[in-house]
Amino acid sequence: MLRTLYISNYALIDELEIEFGEGLSIITGETGAGKSIILGALSLILGDRADVKSIRHAEKKTVVEASFDITQNDLKSFFEQNDIDYDEHCIIRREITPAGRSRAFVNDTPVNVSVLKDLAVRLVDIHSQHSNMLLADAAFQLYVLDVIGQNESLLSSYSKEYATYKTLQRQLRQLKDDFEKSRAEEDYIRFQLSQLQEMNLKENEDAELEMQQNKLSNVASLKESVGVSEQLLNSADGSVLDQLREVLQRLEGCEEKLPELKELVARVRAASIDLKDVSQSLFAIDEDLVDDPQQLELVESRLNDLFALERKHHVTTVNELLEIQRSYADAIQKIDGSDEEISLLEQRLAEQQQEVQRLACELSTSRKKAANQFIGQLLPLAQTLGMNNLQFNISFSDCGFGEKGSDSVEFSFAFNKNQALMPVKTTASGGEISRLMLCVKSVLAHNVKLPTLIFDEVDTGVSGDMASRVGCMMGEMSDHLQVISITHLPQVAAYAHTHFKVYKTDEVDSTVTHVDLLDEASHVQEVARMLSGKDVNLAAIENAKSLISQANVR
Repeated sequence: MLRTLYISNYALIDELEIEFGEGLSIITGETGAGKSIILGALSLILGDRADVKSIRHAEKKTVVEASFDITQNDLKSFFEQNDIDYDEHCIIRREITPAGRSRAFVNDTPVNVSVLKDLAVRLVDIHSQHSNMLLADAAFQLYVLDVIGQNESLLSSYSKEYATYKTLQRQLRQLKDDFEKSRAEEDYIRFQLSQLQEMNLKENEDAELEMQQNKLSNVASLKESVGVSEQLLNSADGSVLDQLREVLQRLEGCEEKLPELKELVARVRAASIDLKDVSQSLFAIDEDLVDDPQQLELVESRLNDLFALERKHHVTTVNELLEIQRSYADAIQKIDGSDEEISLLEQRLAEQQQEVQRLACELSTSRKKAANQFIGQLLPLAQTLGMNNLQFNISFSDCGFGEKGSDSVEFSFAFNKNQALMPVKTTASGGEISRLMLCVKSVLAHNVKLPTLIFDEVDTGVSGDMASRVGCMMGEMSDHLQVISITHLPQVAAYAHTHFKVYKTDEVDSTVTHVDLLDEASHVQEVARMLSGKDVNLAAIENAKSLISQANVR
């Protein structure tokens, strides 16, 4: 419920604050007084586009702030999802800087306009004359039936299953597309895979072969270096090991006399052992080094084959070739298994389609039942607003699966005797549509918890006793929700629980819009003004009192 609306530096408004209550709040004022300005400011809170032209004083920012009691709105999950602090007293603020920059806040948390709009539709529903055309909108017609049929849970289940159905459809299309592309390339892939498999590639094979090639190509020089080194260590006269043995013999006899030699002797002994091991290893390597031109030729041939394959596939290592081979193998496996995968996915899709069909049928059945209920509720209300000859029918057709089911509905009306039923946009006058839409909102108010409902001069074209009936209907709606109505009709204003008057004054250098909360006497005076014009006489006042008294009897 809208509690307060604060507006600063907006259009003709310097600063004002309006406190709203429960029930029916009426806003009146002469044409041009600024009623639409207040509504425009409220629209900023609801996420409408901010216009720098609305700034009253160019050097100051415009601020519009509204507070809502959201105790009954069940919005905790919305606040959690959008990372906004939840408070049952919700404050929404919109600011427009002189530079035209717009900022929005919910409970002092900055939010973008899309979040603001998502929240606003849960709090306020502004119904203007333009909104009357909603009655001809197919989506709104479905919404009405779903509200009356209490289909929220069923719609949620359907939407979930329908989303899964669409996902499976996309997956199947993609799988078939991939399959067709793979089929077109299958011969090429199989040939390339076969060629790679015939090479019997091994990881790091190219590096190992290059080492073998380097070894076999340099056997003579390697054998000379290894052999000479082994001889210097052990076999030649005066070899390193012989000299070390002599060093050990000399030093070992001195250890007892010179203790500091013990560590050095140990080190020489260790060096001698290590060099002896090195000598044996060099001897083994020397024995293993064999000049083998035939093996060298085989290694070089294998390397040439590998290099040719690497150049063909634009890579530089055998490991990369192996990766390509694996990818080709995976592609072939996928091709070979595609028929089965497609078959399984088609089966899943068929099962999902059956579930979607089942839920769509449930929705359709519920909507058809709700249609009869809606017709039964709407016609009596329409008769109270003077549409005694109204005929109403709701036709259904199957439009295939969609986000809201498979139903296409159309509301058809006839407002006069012997008139054929036709869509509302082709058969009703503006006044008839306004009254009809008011009846629809009244039915909805009895079937669902609507947000604050604001009527913006929807009673245009209505007068006399019919205007009083419109006011009565708004009053009845306000028993279930907060209703705010901007009106020029005294018969509607008479039903106000709270009455605000909008007026403007000429200041020194500007015109300013004001809003006054009327007390009981002022309420009578304003209704009298609306009845008689500027010259309010005693008869007008008595007439106003009579209207208000009749409204209070409701």
